[in-house]
Amino acid sequence: MTAPRADPDLDPLAALLAGRLADPDGGPPLTTSIRAIVIGDHLADDAAARLDALGLGRRMAVLADVDTAAALGDRVARALAGRGPVQAVTLGRRPHADDDTAARLDATIDAGTDVVVSVGSGTLTDLGKLLAFRRGLAHVAFATAPSMNGYASVAASITSAGLKRSLRVAAPTMVLLDTAVLAAAPARLIRAGLGDSLCRPTAQTDWLLAHRLLDRPYRTAPFALLAADEAALFAEPAALLAGDRAAMRHLARTLVLSGCGMTICGGSYPASQGEHLLSHHVEAVAPVAHDQAPLHGEQIAVTTLTMARLQHAILAADRPPRLRASTITPADLIAHFGADRGPACWRELVPKLVDHAGAEARTARLAAIWDDLRAAIAAIAIDPTRLRAILVAAGAPTAPADLGWSPRLVDDGLRFARALRDRYTFLDLAADAQQPPHG
Repeated sequence: MTAPRADPDLDPLAALLAGRLADPDGGPPLTTSIRAIVIGDHLADDAAARLDALGLGRRMAVLADVDTAAALGDRVARALAGRGPVQAVTLGRRPHADDDTAARLDATIDAGTDVVVSVGSGTLTDLGKLLAFRRGLAHVAFATAPSMNGYASVAASITSAGLKRSLRVAAPTMVLLDTAVLAAAPARLIRAGLGDSLCRPTAQTDWLLAHRLLDRPYRTAPFALLAADEAALFAEPAALLAGDRAAMRHLARTLVLSGCGMTICGGSYPASQGEHLLSHHVEAVAPVAHDQAPLHGEQIAVTTLTMARLQHAILAADRPPRLRASTITPADLIAHFGADRGPACWRELVPKLVDHAGAEARTARLAAIWDDLRAAIAAIAIDPTRLRAILVAAGAPTAPADLGWSPRLVDDGLRFARALRDRYTFLDLAADAQQPPHG
């Protein structure tokens, strides 16, 4: 049994796949390289027919871990065995998406493989994307948990030399999200997906700041794409944990549409800004054993609230902050991140730094745009109190202490996380303010 075919004239996802989605930014109709996105029940049963319908090759590698193989991967491998050779590759529990794991997989997957089929959530999907991209293969992504928004994106989050990097790869050829499997996922993974979805308003706010203040490119298309499903999801977050299939469908669509939005923009800008930098900072300076670490979406839930409060505190003022020349130095970053990573962080940060004249120019620009900027952000932001209530309703973490993070770790993140990527956010604005805000 599968979901009914959506009407491309009414459903933005169907319209996108059909190449008929109007671009609210005024460009040609929006398209995606993904050939099929299927959200429904019992999708493993007709997996072979779906691959055949897309004309994909016959030699397949099914990539899973111990848990996702039990949840879905073994069924997918059996269903595909009738159409051609299947190499089942099962990793251990909670594998890590890093350079070493990617290299081992590349050495393991048979030569002559036509299709990589990843069965899992974030880690397995990222590894499948990277492997398929490097080999020039088709990639089919089966989701086993609604825990992250990267299924349909062109990025793979891979840890390299101790730092998490977002690598540009290719979106999957097909994405399948079985709502029965997603609803049966551990509650913690469902909450993580909600947490990963929660950052849309803070990411959009940061991106709009960079656009208005620094003239960096900006798109409204990715946000229009997921607006209806996000609203329905945030209206009834508790239903996710009650097994409500309609709520799970909204979460699945929000996650996959967020990924499509990143693909449309050619990067993670609409879904990864200051809140993700805060999360990456913790991973960089306070790493813990991978099997003991909070889930990505749990971290984003907490850092989104931190970022939302910072943005709210700055925007609450009738006048913009007055900026000063940047004072941070390479030695500061080396002392904080270490001799290996400090120089790389400095290279990311340098384009955003200002001298006295630059600070005066940015202060003047802020003064000129402040009222319009506040009004534009008010139309897209969600109050931190409501964001917290959404998480509380689903039983998700809301405070740094819930994840074992110290106040010092959070404070350091507010100061140093901006050095992890050349992406201008409210972290940068706060750092260069003469009187830093208190969120």
